[in-house]
Amino acid sequence: MIERIILKNVLPAVFAGAENEPPVCDSQVWLQDVTFERGRHYLVEAESGKGKSSLCSFLYGNRSDYSGSIMFNDSDISRYGIDEWCDVRRHALAILPQEMRLFPELTAMENIMIKNRLTHHHSAEHIMGMLTALELGHKADVPAGHLSVGQQQRVAIVRALCQPFDFILLDEPVSHLDARNNVAVAELILTESVAQGAGIIATSVGNNISITPDKVLML
Repeated sequence: MIERIILKNVLPAVFAGAENEPPVCDSQVWLQDVTFERGRHYLVEAESGKGKSSLCSFLYGNRSDYSGSIMFNDSDISRYGIDEWCDVRRHALAILPQEMRLFPELTAMENIMIKNRLTHHHSAEHIMGMLTALELGHKADVPAGHLSVGQQQRVAIVRALCQPFDFILLDEPVSHLDARNNVAVAELILTESVAQGAGIIATSVGNNISITPDKVLML
């Protein structure tokens, strides 16, 4: 179980040498000591190009081009091997990537079930209930490539919730949603996260998810 995610003096390699210049010098994350605690909700705000997606990729282990250290509890993730990352990604850390990564030829439900078959976390009935809550029940059998970008984003959110997690990383989760769908998505994510006692780390470039954060960090 991941109780804390700790960043110590982390800096993306692309920003190396710019420690005394924007966007680094004013950051509340880069080159700082930051702790994210399980069960709390965090909003990381930034303009484009300041590293929101990089932060999520670092935390999820997709990229390691940074200096400093990132700790899950007392373990430095730079020492994790394939087995450790597989375990973390299956049981402790969920992610909604900004680019969504749906298979366009598969239906909305098929995209979700690819993940759920690995985790066995939700029943098909529960998944359909989540889709219905996001006004997508009637789109369950429609290929993802035929959905609007906003509909695809909601499908990707349901897929991200189909696993146990201690933290969920949300990279601009409502960037393509209107106010009504923002609220529906926020309610669903909050319900699933509270049920697991999980932490939420959401990034935003201005269109914030409708979850009141415990802490806001400027990236």
